[in-house]
Amino acid sequence: MADVKAGTDAWNRGDYATAVKEWRQPAINGNAEAQFNMGQAYKLGRGVPADPKQAGDWFLKAAQQGNIQAEDNYGIILFQYGDRQKAYPYLQKSAARGEPRAQYLVGTALFNGDFGQKDWPRAYALMTRAAAAGLTSATTSLAQMDKYIPLDQRQQGLALARKMENPGATRVAEPAPAAKPTRSVNPLPSLAPAIAKAAPGSGGSWRVQLGALDSEALAKAQWTALKSRIGALSGLQPSYEKAGPFTRLRAGPIGSKAAAISVCAKAKAAGQACFPVAP
Repeated sequence: MADVKAGTDAWNRGDYATAVKEWRQPAINGNAEAQFNMGQAYKLGRGVPADPKQAGDWFLKAAQQGNIQAEDNYGIILFQYGDRQKAYPYLQKSAARGEPRAQYLVGTALFNGDFGQKDWPRAYALMTRAAAAGLTSATTSLAQMDKYIPLDQRQQGLALARKMENPGATRVAEPAPAAKPTRSVNPLPSLAPAIAKAAPGSGGSWRVQLGALDSEALAKAQWTALKSRIGALSGLQPSYEKAGPFTRLRAGPIGSKAAAISVCAKAKAAGQACFPVAP
């Protein structure tokens, strides 16, 4: 382990060539941590030329010894470089553990029916989880899904996303090699709404209600998806209000009842349930 630790110290100093030199022999000798780190080095092209095949080979060796991070990376690298059928079982396991990149890929496959029958509620649930973890591409895909998936199936997906919440970490950034990779506790994160300019007709006390979700986190993820595809919501600010086991997603302020009705009409035209809320 002394060589593995020395390699990690060198990596953290930016001396990638020394890090790879220290890890190589322990990795050849079967040290799973060194194997994972070698996979990262080849994947990122640090200390060695970037080589997806060698990265995958090292990740597989570490994964076969129970290294979860290596298994996550192995499935993703297989998918990225064309062996999608072989990658899919690994991605499913990673998605079930809460890995956002895997949730994004599996959610996309379930939406398209790439490996079997389409499952839109589950696709929406996985994409919601990935978006809530901060994966920008998942947020974009979720907005696209809103255009095609019926409201009842989206609601099923949001309920399923809440059930998927677990104490395992969701990690978006690619981890660097470390002496002892760990996962921190991180339940479904919240997405903070962006502050937008006031919309015409705002400034009053009317609001619109856009749904009642199973948690505040899901309500925030829903708001992120809705405001990207419904122009009438631009400039409104969301609020998240507890109502028994649910969280009401509301948006305002809106200057008048007529303006609130107009916002709801546009939301309904986009397939989103909506009703005005009086001051």
